[in-house]
Amino acid sequence: MAEAATGFLEQLKSCIVWSWTYLWTVWFFIVLFLVYILRVPLKINDNLSTVSMFLNTLTPKFYVALTGTSSLISGLILIFEWWYFRKYGTSFIEQVSVSHLRPLLGGVDNNSSNNSNSSNGDSDSNRQSVSECKVWRNPLNLFRGAEYNRYTWVTGREPLTYYDMNLSAQDHQTFFTCDSDHLRPADAIMQKAWRERNPQARISAAHEALEINECATAYILLAEEEATTIAEAEKLFKQALKAGDGCYRRSQQLQHHGSQYEAQHRRDTNVLVYIKRRLAMCARRLGRTREAVKMMRDISLPKSATICYTAALLKARAVSDKFSPEAASRRGLSTAEMNAVEAIHRAVEFNPHVPKYLLEMKSLILPPEHILKRGDSEAIAYAFFHLAHWKRVEGALNLLHCTWEGTFRMIPYPLEKGHLFYPYPICTETADRELLPSFHEVSVYPKKELPFFILFTAGLCSFTAMLALLTHQFPELMGVFAKAFLSTLFAPLNFVMEKVESVLPSSLWHQLTRI
Repeated sequence: MAEAATGFLEQLKSCIVWSWTYLWTVWFFIVLFLVYILRVPLKINDNLSTVSMFLNTLTPKFYVALTGTSSLISGLILIFEWWYFRKYGTSFIEQVSVSHLRPLLGGVDNNSSNNSNSSNGDSDSNRQSVSECKVWRNPLNLFRGAEYNRYTWVTGREPLTYYDMNLSAQDHQTFFTCDSDHLRPADAIMQKAWRERNPQARISAAHEALEINECATAYILLAEEEATTIAEAEKLFKQALKAGDGCYRRSQQLQHHGSQYEAQHRRDTNVLVYIKRRLAMCARRLGRTREAVKMMRDISLPKSATICYTAALLKARAVSDKFSPEAASRRGLSTAEMNAVEAIHRAVEFNPHVPKYLLEMKSLILPPEHILKRGDSEAIAYAFFHLAHWKRVEGALNLLHCTWEGTFRMIPYPLEKGHLFYPYPICTETADRELLPSFHEVSVYPKKELPFFILFTAGLCSFTAMLALLTHQFPELMGVFAKAFLSTLFAPLNFVMEKVESVLPSSLWHQLTRI
């Protein structure tokens, strides 16, 4: 019996919600008609006359007190709203509306269920502290000869900026050279080659070094800049691996014989690690994913968009094929769906630029050789390689589309309260513009906007304060203005009432009472 009563109440509630959603105009005209029918017993005309007489008897002091009180109240509301927003990151009026009024109208709010799992996130101690605008070497950068140059041949555009290539030149000099290069003639030639700005001069120097002996860094340069296909680059890197492994074994035996040999061993180690990483990149570009994973497994990388969004994709894969926003709004989110949404929330917190590229709302370009963590350059680098994976998982992009904008609106304020947030440095946008080509429109980190009710109360407070000041200075003039405003405001209603009275018979009310 109780279940039947509950079901009846739910149906009645749904009918009322439906009527308010689609038939609000009908309701409005019904209310107007009832007001007109009941104007005599409710004494509406007499009440309007009384109100009109009351307004005519008001003194300027009343308007001064009224506007002053309104200004004070709106100012207090504004102060309270701003304090609440600074502390909790949302508007109090908006939260009350969403939490209490929306359920009465049939809406479902899943934010609370999502936020309830926030305690499972990374603690503050696990946050990665980075220096201001630190630029990182892109671990998945493409090959200049086989990919970047090919793009230039086809489009006539330069995919890499001078700043980006200059950073790469500094990296090459840091990792591929050392103070003992003069002891090995081929390495001495390559030390000069890495400082060359002209690509052809670098390639010529690499060939010259190979004429002396098998030089690993010379093979690296040719694989990166001269090879026109990935297969050619992989062949050169395999030759570099053979030469680099021999140098590494020899320097390993001599590394404790002095600082000079330690520097040489450190250089040979860097060369060997670089070669293995680029061989993994070749395998990935040639479709041998398992082989690439096996090679990259030993390489540890810091927190990145790749880690965050891949974790979100893995959790979304379990629910995305059956996910429906309409069904989720009716029944709420399941545990697996909440985990997936929470993972997307964390990913969007870390880098909010990625979803637009994954959803193809913004066109992709070739990723740069260096990236800025949580910047537009990192988003491009991630989406360039992982968009295909998101497309391969059925419904994953749909789940991302349904949640990422709402997720960003839940990002806390101040930003430090989030799972993965630390304040963005001011130079973030400038660094991304230096890394990305001029023809690309750089995505600017979106700032959390003030809620509507704070802006509304601020405008209301300013407006009422101005009215209070004007009323205090010109009380009689403002009184005349207020009366004129009210008469103008009620003029359309009086016009409608006169038209209705002229159309309907005067005895309609008496006829309805008889019925």
